[in-house]
Amino acid sequence: MASPASPPSAGGAPLPPVPPVPPPASGEPPTGYPAPNPSWTPPPKPGLLPLRPMGFGTLLWAPFRTLRRNPAPVFGTGLVVQLIAAIASVVVFVPLTVSAVGRLESAGTAADADAILAGTFGWMALLMLVPLAIGVVAGAFLQGVMVVEVATGTLGEKLGFGTLWRRAAGRIGPLIGWTLLVGLAVLVVFALFAGIIVATALIAPDPIAVLGVVGVLLVLLAGVAVLAAWLGTKLALVPSVIVLERAGIVSSMRRSWQLTTGYFWRTFGLILLVGLIVGTVAQTVVQVPMLGGTILAFILDPAAGPTYEAISIGSSVIGMILSVLVGAIAAVVQAALIAVIYIDLRMRTEGLDLDLERHVQSRDAGLPVTDPYEAPPAGAGSTGPAPTGAPTPTWS
Repeated sequence: MASPASPPSAGGAPLPPVPPVPPPASGEPPTGYPAPNPSWTPPPKPGLLPLRPMGFGTLLWAPFRTLRRNPAPVFGTGLVVQLIAAIASVVVFVPLTVSAVGRLESAGTAADADAILAGTFGWMALLMLVPLAIGVVAGAFLQGVMVVEVATGTLGEKLGFGTLWRRAAGRIGPLIGWTLLVGLAVLVVFALFAGIIVATALIAPDPIAVLGVVGVLLVLLAGVAVLAAWLGTKLALVPSVIVLERAGIVSSMRRSWQLTTGYFWRTFGLILLVGLIVGTVAQTVVQVPMLGGTILAFILDPAAGPTYEAISIGSSVIGMILSVLVGAIAAVVQAALIAVIYIDLRMRTEGLDLDLERHVQSRDAGLPVTDPYEAPPAGAGSTGPAPTGAPTPTWS
């Protein structure tokens, strides 16, 4: 094909013909587009979480991956916490129950039996504080362990059982203080409602008046539940801040409030959804064997004889064991979720993903590194530019 005629120049002489543009070779970018930067790669995922703000699905399943990635220390910690709480309850209540049964059998009159029952219930209410206090300490420790596991797992590290416990133990004091503060708030609200109901029953014994007051209290209780859900979501990140940023309780409350601003519904939805998933699975796993044992016992021994009792006791024991095991998994998953949400929100609001990427690159290169989870200065976002050769990402 002949080359197209060149237009005349300003002086009248024709310009040389324009050579045709050859088509691009296979694999090369089209003409007019810049060549891709071969040195840029997507943000790495050295460990548990990708070093970028995560989508809802990634956040939803990350706590379950925490358990699968490092199962022995993680599940072991949850199991120890559940066993401590269960053993504390058995040690406190079994001797009291055995003593009460023996005294009831030796009671001479109905009045003596009523007095023994009243005293037993009073002691049970008082001794209930012992396993509750032990559970508070154990639960706070579990939160600290899971925050450390998720944070170090994101950087590609796998810590053993002892190392996890030692790192969490350094912040157990503020964690227990925060857990006790939450427990005290719940106790005050419960005592307030119970006091109002008892006072109303004593002052106005009219059943209609009591029902009216109870109806009003139910409406107030719904309002308190909404308020508790709001405050619980806004302050959900306090344990993570206490451990990773080594902050006090009040400072951690302010940080949690700040990080969740603009992300309330996302955080609330994740906590609620994971709680429903874990709770449904736990109830199914525990209740199905116990229900099956009861049905089997009734089929084999409808007269409720020795066979019925043996099968019922066996199914109850199996249910208790499953309750401890499943409870350990549920506690681990829910504690890990809070740490995952905390890291994601810091990536979105403070550029923590870039700080973590630089930390991994420097560590792998043998350079000295500092703690990447330290709280940034007030008003600061990311602590520096993106790595060389990588475009600064704009995450939605």
